Amino acid sequence: MAEPSGTVRDPEAVSRFVEHFAAQLVEAGLPRMPARVFAALLASDTGVMTSAELGERLRISPAAVSGAVRYLARQHMVSREREPGSRRERYRVHGDQWYEALTNREAVIRRWEGALRDGIASLGGDTPAGRRLAETLAFFEFVEKEVEAMMERWHGHRQKLFGGAGENPGAAPGL
Repeated sequence: MAEPSGTVRDPEAVSRFVEHFAAQLVEAGLPRMPARVFAALLASDTGVMTSAELGERLRISPAAVSGAVRYLARQHMVSREREPGSRRERYRVHGDQWYEALTNREAVIRRWEGALRDGIASLGGDTPAGRRLAETLAFFEFVEKEVEAMMERWHGHRQKLFGGAGENPGAAPGL
């Protein structure tokens, strides 16, 4: 298998990596098919593939690709774009997909914090359940601040390691 970079790769080794990394993502809670599609995109030099290419590479149906991409797009892990001069869509994994995924999680955490505040008000902050909710709220507030600070540090660290690693397909994605 030759990638656009000109590097010749062992297709079996690439397939083993994709399946192994996908298994790790599944173990962490990602559904199996989105994990496989994400790993395949991550393992391609361009970070971009069409539905047909993903189906061929992973030996899965167009419907499986579609469902996986829909899930990954909702999680901000991939984006859809039109292939220039065509009606076909292609799917892209970005170099900052982990940042985007974590940022999306922060919005979820903020919604949980609001629900916990409502729960504390409903249950009473001095009840055992209210105190448990207050501790949970304090945990999420702590995590939210830590993730925000960590992302700021990451941007500086990424800049030092990779320079202006924007949407360069050859940049180290996911770092």
